[in-house]
Amino acid sequence: MVPALGHESVVAVIGAGAMGTGIAQVATQAGHPVRLFDTRSGAAARAVSDIRVSLAKLAAKGKIDATAAGAAGDRLSVADSTSDLADASLVVEAIVERLDVKTELFLEIERIVRDDCILASNTSSISITSIAAGLRRPQRVVGLHFFNPAPLMALVEVVSGLSTDPVVAEAAYQTAKAWGKTPVHARSTPGFIVNRVARPFYAEGLRLLSEGAADVETIDAVMREAGGFRMGPFELMDLIGNDVNYAVTCSVFDAYYGDPRFAPSVIQQELVNAGHLGRKSGRGFYDYSLGAKGASQSSEPPAALVGRVTVWTSNALGAALASRLRHAGVQVDERRVAHSDGRTATVDHTVMALTDGRSATQRAADMQHEALVLHDVVLDPVKSGRIAIAVADRCSPSGRQAATAMLQAAGFVVSRLDDVPGMAVMRTVAMLANEAMEVVHHQVCDAVSADLAMCKGVNYPRGPLAWADEIGPRHVLRVLDHLALAYGEDRYRASALMRRRVAGRQPLLG
Repeated sequence: MVPALGHESVVAVIGAGAMGTGIAQVATQAGHPVRLFDTRSGAAARAVSDIRVSLAKLAAKGKIDATAAGAAGDRLSVADSTSDLADASLVVEAIVERLDVKTELFLEIERIVRDDCILASNTSSISITSIAAGLRRPQRVVGLHFFNPAPLMALVEVVSGLSTDPVVAEAAYQTAKAWGKTPVHARSTPGFIVNRVARPFYAEGLRLLSEGAADVETIDAVMREAGGFRMGPFELMDLIGNDVNYAVTCSVFDAYYGDPRFAPSVIQQELVNAGHLGRKSGRGFYDYSLGAKGASQSSEPPAALVGRVTVWTSNALGAALASRLRHAGVQVDERRVAHSDGRTATVDHTVMALTDGRSATQRAADMQHEALVLHDVVLDPVKSGRIAIAVADRCSPSGRQAATAMLQAAGFVVSRLDDVPGMAVMRTVAMLANEAMEVVHHQVCDAVSADLAMCKGVNYPRGPLAWADEIGPRHVLRVLDHLALAYGEDRYRASALMRRRVAGRQPLLG
């Protein structure tokens, strides 16, 4: 096995912004002498001071040993020029995201450091192959993509360009692991793993908004409280910055020659044009100005449960629903064998079923049963506090109220979405799993790394492939095919590898 760099190895960090400062802190806490360089006068010195203050605060809170904090601070030093980095074993650049600037920097550094020094870029989107192309020894260039804030976020994407020596990539991987991080290997392709696989999380939220499925507050609430995501798509885009998120989407879209899976949203473009960038500008999808009205999601009003309840317990939600209803004192007729039309429950003549990518109206027409209410998928049907529904156009108000009352009796807050295909959580999870399958299919990384990257890099509650396996790969594929049929767009085309796994009755993560 290729070893990690030893503690005696000097680590140089170029760029004293938020990412460079964070990486320098990680490296010095791991025991390395660290030299920080920045072309801006005084920037590196301020960063070193900030890191020492941060270490002292961690020690004061008891999160690290006070002696270790002091030693880590002592290992930091400022490089006055790039010539001070000559003895470095690893150089990590965290400068502006411009290929020409990065290439020029590495050309300069290559003339200074030893031939065995690893040159790493923290780029989130620029091709490692392109960065290395003009160097004398391109095989020693690798991507080390940390996530912000680097001291807290676990994931590091170790990205290999076309020329990267596998030994160099493995040394970078083992070093990141020794630093307490969770590294994953990735091939240099646009967006690497996380920035590519995450696109549908934003894209489907924006599509739902554009179609009037619900307002931003309700969509965010459904994704948080039913889907288990820490933030909804609109909250997260406002936090990242709509300008930054939009630029990344455009970059990936352009890099894949206009593939509709990555198409930017006009809604987000308009926000950027208006200067509504999110939290940093005081307004984005939400208004953050002083005195602004707080967010208020839409929920169905309380309804009284009347009628006979039958629940099919062959699926996770059905089993949880039956248990929750019994706990609430509701008499339930349980059926343990799945129904031929995939229903979850009935209240008298009203049928409730998990979305399969068709609109409720289309599915009701196909079933020839007008009283149909669809429900979205939930991460944890036992504990979830919210669930989304969609109602077929010809379902009566009493049918909608019957289904709503049943879910409310089980302890769910019910959010009604307009009748869009695939609803919110299901279509998002299906598209995330589909994109994860694509990165596996095109050998960007393996399936385990794809799921691990999404959990550790953007805090997803479950890896997309593991989640799709739990829902059922065949059902997820059915959702994608129905979305493609409903919209007539290549955007929803299913991964060929997913089709192969389903045909072979194999799990997506296996």
